[in-house]
Amino acid sequence: MKKITFLSVLSHLWIQWIMLGSILLDTFMVYPNIFHDIPQSFKTAMAFMEVASPHTYFPPLGMASILTGILALILAWKVKPARYWILWSMVMIIFEGATSILFEWPRNEIMFIEGTTVHSIEFLKQTAQEFLVIHGFRVAYNVIGSVLIFIGFLKFYEQLILKKKEI
Repeated sequence: MKKITFLSVLSHLWIQWIMLGSILLDTFMVYPNIFHDIPQSFKTAMAFMEVASPHTYFPPLGMASILTGILALILAWKVKPARYWILWSMVMIIFEGATSILFEWPRNEIMFIEGTTVHSIEFLKQTAQEFLVIHGFRVAYNVIGSVLIFIGFLKFYEQLILKKKEI
């Protein structure tokens, strides 16, 4: 059981780090290109993301992070020094997902689906600015969640592997 628990906590850490790297890639490479010349850059971005986009990538990855986090939390619950670090990392993941669904997805629809056929360029620029502010919270949640699960993993490893305690 110790090996399965170890693998579940490690899997969650790994998935969370992939999530963090992905959101940082979006932040520093993708979003500057999407938001540099509104509304023309929206059209260019949509043409570029015709086959795959953040929408096809992040929801499954986020779900994987939630599922591995729940499994890690359940299996590692008896390891008191790791328990709350893993729990709080899950809270951050849930905050990030809720922020995306409640605040970013509606703005994506405004910017990329409705666009200039429904909204003025000024409104689209304002919406893009709101999106980027909200994205800052998502980045913060991911950074905090990644740090928390890393600490949780270290606490778990220290208790069960180095001290050879059973769960």
